[in-house]
Amino acid sequence: MQAMHHAPALSTPAPFGERLRHWRQHRRLSQLDLAHAAEVSTRHLSCVETGRASPSRDMVLRLAHRLDVPLRERNALLVAAGYAPMYRERPLDAPEMADARAAVQRILDCHEPWPALAMDRHWNLLMANRIVPLLLSGVDAELLQPPVNVLRLSLHPGGLAPRIANLEQWRAHLLERLRQQIHESSDPVLAALLQELQAYPLPPASPPLPGEHLGVLMPFEFRTPAGTLQLVSTTTVFGSPVDVTLQELALETFFPADDASAAALRALAAA
Repeated sequence: MQAMHHAPALSTPAPFGERLRHWRQHRRLSQLDLAHAAEVSTRHLSCVETGRASPSRDMVLRLAHRLDVPLRERNALLVAAGYAPMYRERPLDAPEMADARAAVQRILDCHEPWPALAMDRHWNLLMANRIVPLLLSGVDAELLQPPVNVLRLSLHPGGLAPRIANLEQWRAHLLERLRQQIHESSDPVLAALLQELQAYPLPPASPPLPGEHLGVLMPFEFRTPAGTLQLVSTTTVFGSPVDVTLQELALETFFPADDASAAALRALAAA
């Protein structure tokens, strides 16, 4: 397992230099590397990291861009440097997000009769089309209490795990996605979630299903009230958003992998 390095200071107020040093080290860059990429002197960058110099707003944004810092943490860097946040963050159910929410729901609804859902950065279910609830019968009621965590729902023994034929493959896929997300965001909530999921009973060994394309498609064999479904899943995120909520939103969509699964889902949707 890849070692994870987290910055506990990021969950509490921390000086700008400390936050900047965390992200630079997290991206495995030397001061010289970052200074060259951001077109600043190494001496000045060193002074900024140690707090002996204050960065301009432009420099904060330039450094954050070069370090590929998520929008949420770019706001935190700006605030730590004494500037106002630049990127808006509004709940998806806020009135001013009505258009964005309607657009997401339309995408999910247009995906029917195949299941599709939308999640926040912590994998909490925000929205779904009407097919998703039809596939959740038999799940422990506690796992369906808001906020519903999609990873917990998938891998918990009281959730969908016993009905996933390729659980070992599916679990490895989800945990690797989560590890990558932790690496990108340094989010302690996600780190705690990973520890929880790793403590669940290991699934029995089983041969992986064919059709996996890393980072693109993942096969998923799932026993449901409509029969055993052969599906593939893919994840979509919004490109170049200027809103924190939209940047962190992920759409998980499933497609039938054979004619029998397509027919079963159409019948389920029509019932």
